Amino acid sequence: MSVSGEALAPALWVERYRPRRLDEVVNQKETVERLKQFVKAKTIPHLLFVGPAGTGKTTAALCLVMELYGDDWRRHTLELNASDERGIQTIRERVKEYARTMTMGDVPFKTIILDECDAMTPDAQWSLRRIMEMYWRTTRFTLIANYGSRIIEPIQSRCALFRFSPLSEEDVAERLKYIAKAEGVKLLDNGIEAIWELCGGDLRRAINTLQAAAAVKEVVDEEAVYKVAGRATPREVREMVSLALKGRFIEARNLLNKLMLNYGLAGLDLIRQVHGEILKMKIPEGVKADIINVIGEVDHRMVEGANEDIQLSALLAQLAKFGAMFGKELEGGNSG
Repeated sequence: MSVSGEALAPALWVERYRPRRLDEVVNQKETVERLKQFVKAKTIPHLLFVGPAGTGKTTAALCLVMELYGDDWRRHTLELNASDERGIQTIRERVKEYARTMTMGDVPFKTIILDECDAMTPDAQWSLRRIMEMYWRTTRFTLIANYGSRIIEPIQSRCALFRFSPLSEEDVAERLKYIAKAEGVKLLDNGIEAIWELCGGDLRRAINTLQAAAAVKEVVDEEAVYKVAGRATPREVREMVSLALKGRFIEARNLLNKLMLNYGLAGLDLIRQVHGEILKMKIPEGVKADIINVIGEVDHRMVEGANEDIQLSALLAQLAKFGAMFGKELEGGNSG
């Protein structure tokens, strides 16, 4: 019985559409060109990939070994997530055991990819540094981190550093459109904008959000995206804030209850959305600063465990007071 290619395809779109060659890595042209030179020379130094989540660090590391070793790349590569296996014991056992064995083939070394290595304890990093020194003839390390400052300096100095920049809105939109077309999903422009608003330059998170939204609604629009993300739409948050500033507290409170129920919102998430909308509003800077200060106090009390329903109601009441005090100055202040 044969298995169809569709059945063999990864269920997660982020894996199904992960680049397999360096030329396919999005928005990291300079880094890709340097890595291709290593492939051409069939030699690489120890590498340190640093940058925000979802910018292609792990993908680039995998593409590098795929091109370096060809179809046999899995036999020459050990991939570990250091945040799961972060202790000295793992370094001493798994990494050291793999690093010390010789390899066969055109490329005279193996590669160990350590993802999220900035989560490793300092002691584990010192142990790793010694292994990198001892077995450099048989093994090269590609270390991946969100924060380069959390990697000890002796490791940094032994690696060629590559910084991965966040993806642009255009790059993310282009990739999402490509995937949506391939999957037969109707993706609207406001859906793309919503994904960008939520995920920024984190392409992995953007693709996961697209897949989640496509699973619950045939057309991926703004509403579908915010629904699966457990967030209210900016339009609804603006409406709630506007009602409160106009002194229509009960209406604002009713909309708050509706948003919390419909989206299953966490109070802290809604507070941060209100914060973002206030920052966008065209109102006097002094008034804006006072409102942000109130939002900060409410956020702090909620983090400390205060009842979120009471705190959110209190925030709307404070907004109503600001509206009464600065009514004319706040007119037309909505960000649109």
